[in-house]
Amino acid sequence: MLLTISTTHRPATDLGFLLHKNPARVFTFGLPVGQGHVFYPEASEEVCTAALLVEVDPVVISRGRGGGRAGLPLEPYVNDRPYAASSFLGTALREAFSTAMTGHSRDRPDLAARSLPFEVRLPALPARGDAALPGRLFGPLGYGVSVQEAPLDPLFPEWGASPCQAVTLRAEVRLRDLLAHLYVLIPVLDDSQHYYVSEAEIDKLLRYGAGWLDTHPERDLITRRFLKHRRALQRAAQAHFTPEEDADAGAPGARNVSLNEQRLEAVKAELLAAGAASVLDLGCGEGNLLARLLPERQFTRLLGMDVSPRVLDLARERLRLAELPEPYRARLTLVQGSLTYRDARLRGFDAAAVVEVIEHLDGARLWTLERTLFGDARPGTVVLTTPNEEFNARWATLPAGTVRHDDHRFEWTRQEFRTWAQRVAGEFGYAVTFRDVGEVDAALGPPTQMAVFRREAP
Repeated sequence: MLLTISTTHRPATDLGFLLHKNPARVFTFGLPVGQGHVFYPEASEEVCTAALLVEVDPVVISRGRGGGRAGLPLEPYVNDRPYAASSFLGTALREAFSTAMTGHSRDRPDLAARSLPFEVRLPALPARGDAALPGRLFGPLGYGVSVQEAPLDPLFPEWGASPCQAVTLRAEVRLRDLLAHLYVLIPVLDDSQHYYVSEAEIDKLLRYGAGWLDTHPERDLITRRFLKHRRALQRAAQAHFTPEEDADAGAPGARNVSLNEQRLEAVKAELLAAGAASVLDLGCGEGNLLARLLPERQFTRLLGMDVSPRVLDLARERLRLAELPEPYRARLTLVQGSLTYRDARLRGFDAAAVVEVIEHLDGARLWTLERTLFGDARPGTVVLTTPNEEFNARWATLPAGTVRHDDHRFEWTRQEFRTWAQRVAGEFGYAVTFRDVGEVDAALGPPTQMAVFRREAP
């Protein structure tokens, strides 16, 4: 399989500095299913073309190490995997041009940050399920898309068109963005990843989709195919595209202060009232609560934890950690981790905030959070919030039986929440009180319910 990237920027040979590959040499590297090669068919001041050639071993594929599509008896032996662009090419792209994909260039840093004229040619690009898909995927990103279709077999026109097309893409774009677009969208077009898709793929999708995927008109299709149609992973990815505060935007009776702001201020007030000096923000997201706690001198030690490295990067940007004075920066730590595993870093804190987090966990796995937080970390105070399912009836935009956010695995009534919180408090040696957050409906209660756990003396 083959991909070429050309530029007419003068001098065009600067492409070698941007890709970190010398036009005078052939670069060969190993892949799990074969070899990749980077070479330059042409390298002049006027035009420079870099080619990525991937040689896939069909014997490796046929033995089940990746690439086949289940359900077709001849698929392991007769297929287009060694020739058509696919996730194999995406993997090779990342392996060959990993530094270029970060946007760094030691020799041409200014050029790496600029949009340059590029032309990409893919002589065999599949568009499974829709021949117009290349245009639908690359067009909204500003590419001119040329497609040349071919019959499946010229000798048998009745067989119809080939799923593979010769596609040419043209745009003025930063090289790092071009490589990110190709890395995400080539496997989407092929719709058959050769590797096992796990939660790690969410971070790859979010990292290389940053700045364009969230607003792409085919975002749902891209997410579904990139994550190999695994619904649990799709839900987790969608949670990053639709911030929790957006789900609260239509809260009935909302005044000038949004429900999310009321919730965060209520949590801060409880932490201040508890006299806590050291605070955990578990599931900290982009740092909305931490931004409110950091100016308060009472909080001398803050630790924010989230499962997503990308979200933590956004939190660092939002909090402007690099620009903070050293006394502020020294008080705050951001770490990647999961609430479902014991973590020594969470021990020894006065208080913990768990804001709109538990509803994102599978109900059957909630016991792991209970043991991690209340059994192992054991902060003196835990302030925990979650939606009140009963109040959903006030949302005109929420059909009956639906939840407020795509990634919510459950939403509890007031009685369900109280029953759970009282059981946890009794089991782990805490006392619990309940608070209302937001406008309270006489029959349905508040939109957000809060439990404040205080550890009892042994």
